[in-house]
Amino acid sequence: MPIKNRYAEMLDEITGWRRDFHAHPELLFEVHRTAGKVAEMLRGFGCDEVVEGIGRTGVVGVIRGRATDSGRVIGLRADMDALPINEATGLDYASETPGQMHACGHDGHTAMLLGAAKYLAETRNFNGTAIVVFQPAEEGGAGGLEMCRDGLMERFGIEEIYGMHNAPGLPVGHFGIRPGALLASSDEFEIVVTGKGGHAAEPHKSVDTTLVAAQILISLQTIVSRNIDPLHRVVVTVGAFQTDSEASNIIAHQVRMAGTVRTLDSENRALAEKRVREVAEGTAAAMGASVEVSWESGYPVTVNAAQNTAYAEEVARSITADVIDNVDPIMPAEDFSYMLEERPGAYIFVGNGDSAACHHPAYNFNDEAIPFGSSWYSGMIEARMPVEE
Repeated sequence: MPIKNRYAEMLDEITGWRRDFHAHPELLFEVHRTAGKVAEMLRGFGCDEVVEGIGRTGVVGVIRGRATDSGRVIGLRADMDALPINEATGLDYASETPGQMHACGHDGHTAMLLGAAKYLAETRNFNGTAIVVFQPAEEGGAGGLEMCRDGLMERFGIEEIYGMHNAPGLPVGHFGIRPGALLASSDEFEIVVTGKGGHAAEPHKSVDTTLVAAQILISLQTIVSRNIDPLHRVVVTVGAFQTDSEASNIIAHQVRMAGTVRTLDSENRALAEKRVREVAEGTAAAMGASVEVSWESGYPVTVNAAQNTAYAEEVARSITADVIDNVDPIMPAEDFSYMLEERPGAYIFVGNGDSAACHHPAYNFNDEAIPFGSSWYSGMIEARMPVEE
């Protein structure tokens, strides 16, 4: 099953959808225009059922095959939201909304799944039910979790679910996948150090919180270098460091740090939290300061089920020979992880070519990837729920 001819015929149409979404980005759950257009298009394709408002602003389409006696129900998911970034592409279809852009390719994901939905509604060459899931708020809002909490899996009877993300640097026409952990968990921490402010010329009369916080920041890096198995991947990054004074001759009374921790397994995730607290509290105590540590657990690790990964890889190989079956895991996080905690499934990367990185103001989804992504989406339905001749 190479790229389906229907997608070559539909490429200009799907590209037009994608570029319209690109020009009108929306954030988090406020994807009202995007979700509205998705629902309208699904109805126009002849989906058997279209439900809006799942997970606040998510959209779900139901497409029944030419037969349904298999009783099988397979879900396909795409994300719809954009990022709070000023676009710097110079495209004639660039974002029309200042401070917002599709810098991660969710416009492409949505368009590819819409293309697959149109094809599946036309052909219905499968035995079972396809559920197409369009999710809001992947970029930090946990829209996947909201849809699951809203009964996505149970309401539509989903047995397996599959998702896709574009991959800058991977050539167009290539896929990458692996069983097990594919993307990292994402947790956030805040450390507030309180000492005793004073005059910079008299440090002996103060407890220098800037020095204490700086020592904590440096010591946090020992978590990765000295507490984690060197064969495992963990990232500890402090992204914000703020004193309560901006003057050069004042020792700050309080300093705030904020950062993120990324891991690929639950044991290291728990260990990292434990050590962040111990390092901060122990360092502060040794230097005469007090500290408060807060921890916010974010997206879990995205884990591909082994058998479902094999199914996804097989479909990808039916489209192209260029499939990496043991692609390196990456440390960004993905809230499709919540759906994979609810049901077995797999997440796959599709090549975006030599583009800017995701979340970069010059990023743009590569429309040449559309036939590959749409073919994979619909191929998962036809392969997992075949019609018996």
